[in-house]
Amino acid sequence: MSPSTARTRATKAAIVGLGWWGQHILRQTIGSDVIHIVQAVGSRDEQRALAGKYGADFTTDLARVLADPSIDLVILATPHSLHARQIVTVAHAGKHVFCEKPIGLDVTEVRRALDACRATGVRLGVGHERRFEPAIDELRKLLADGFFGTIMHVEACFHHDKLRGIAGGNWRVSAQGEVPLAMTATGIHLTDLFLDLFGPVETVTAFPATRIENTGYADTVSVHVGFASKATGYFSTVLATPFYSRLAVFGSEGWAEVRDASHPDQSGPSTLTAQRRAFGPIVTTLPGKDAVRANLERFALSLGGEASYPFTEEQILGNIAVMVAVSRSILDGRTVPIAEILPRSPI
Repeated sequence: MSPSTARTRATKAAIVGLGWWGQHILRQTIGSDVIHIVQAVGSRDEQRALAGKYGADFTTDLARVLADPSIDLVILATPHSLHARQIVTVAHAGKHVFCEKPIGLDVTEVRRALDACRATGVRLGVGHERRFEPAIDELRKLLADGFFGTIMHVEACFHHDKLRGIAGGNWRVSAQGEVPLAMTATGIHLTDLFLDLFGPVETVTAFPATRIENTGYADTVSVHVGFASKATGYFSTVLATPFYSRLAVFGSEGWAEVRDASHPDQSGPSTLTAQRRAFGPIVTTLPGKDAVRANLERFALSLGGEASYPFTEEQILGNIAVMVAVSRSILDGRTVPIAEILPRSPI
């Protein structure tokens, strides 16, 4: 029997934010036996029909949702600059909270959000669905089996043109201060994978570029990182080119590369190519999976102890520290130690 069929009822959730990604979450959770989004909080009454399309009651009043005892979980798909304080608000209302990335724009506000969740006994989920892709699962197994030997170097890129031509006044650009759009849109997913698969990052050196005229923001970012393990890494993100996604791992005994066929919102297949010194390469095609729904369902199951949820506070805070270090490296033109952003101390 699957975890979903063993449950007495689905987790009842409300979603805050009905933009592109909020609508995607509503669409992808239709039919789930694990999580039901029953309420939607929008910014204007014109969104009522949109919420109804997905079977959710609509309101513009977040306080009303937070006061509803039937709501177990609140999903935040709102502008980045609102995330941290909304997490605190939801936590103090006694609701579990799932927040889209990034959950904050600096380590101070993210610490405050984590503290609020811990103090109120609620759980925090994060919208890093890349961890739940089948190819990443297979890569994680290779790492656990020692396939690579000593990890020497990792590379990743995540490019797409879904935000090409976005106006400089759009909240994705204007409401995040010094953090590059290319980092909050895509790069932060790659750094989450780095922290999950390869451990803490110690140093960051970033290089920005604006290639499309009149955008007013860096649509290309490339970053070199140094890991605590002494491995090196590199990632890049371009917000102007057609979709391309790659993650490669190089070890003393073997290497592997994951290539994705489509953006996560389309759940396309991936190809895993692996070669060890004594054999290979072996090429495996892995079917697509709705990683967005998988992340939300895994989080919902974890609330009742029916599953583990693979994010630690150290990883969540560490990822924000890497994002801030990218910004500081760009501004100062230097390598930034993570310890400068996040001194080593208990969360």
